[in-house]
Amino acid sequence: MATRINPSILSADFVNFESELKRIANADLVHVDVMDNHFVPNLTFGLPMVQRLQEVSPIPLDVHLMIDDADRWAPDYAETGAFSVTFHAEAASDPVALARRLRQIGARAGIALKPGTDVSPYLDLLPEFDQVLVMTVEPGFGGQSFMHDMMPKLRSVRSAVNAAELDVWLQVDGGVNAETIEIAAENGADTFVAGSSVFAADDPAAQVELLRERAAGHRHGA
Repeated sequence: MATRINPSILSADFVNFESELKRIANADLVHVDVMDNHFVPNLTFGLPMVQRLQEVSPIPLDVHLMIDDADRWAPDYAETGAFSVTFHAEAASDPVALARRLRQIGARAGIALKPGTDVSPYLDLLPEFDQVLVMTVEPGFGGQSFMHDMMPKLRSVRSAVNAAELDVWLQVDGGVNAETIEIAAENGADTFVAGSSVFAADDPAAQVELLRERAAGHRHGA
């Protein structure tokens, strides 16, 4: 099982995105948090910014949509050429149809679950998705503390993915650092979003490598 580190540019210098992206060129993907100030109480980037990031980023984009009406807007983000587009289960009226549309366009389709959302209704739908994002903070702001009580949810998804022998990435986002990444890996995550842990480091690229090593050494089943 591969280990992927996706730094979140929510913690980067917004005025110098191109140079910030070069500092994490050894990461697997760059996580782009799109927030609309409706689904979550924060406003970040929209479609024009994602299009521009796609043009300058040395690594693929992992777009995380924290927006209302995902059925309407998510395909537009896939059309930018983003490698992966993840929408929230709580914001989609037909998650399966939307995931199929994203795949048809050419993006990997991910579904995200807020901390209070029960994962059970989605376990039988896992073949429709390429990634499941288990939020380990309430979505909306960076720098929050890792929610340890999300680990049973993580284990449930990992068990279902393994039982069905699916190639579905299991991502965590929120409070990921050199300590909590080990906990998440032990509980089944293989794809990790880290924001302040990476961009607040003196050497973000070295921090990416450290996180990758920590996760790989503690991954589920290792």
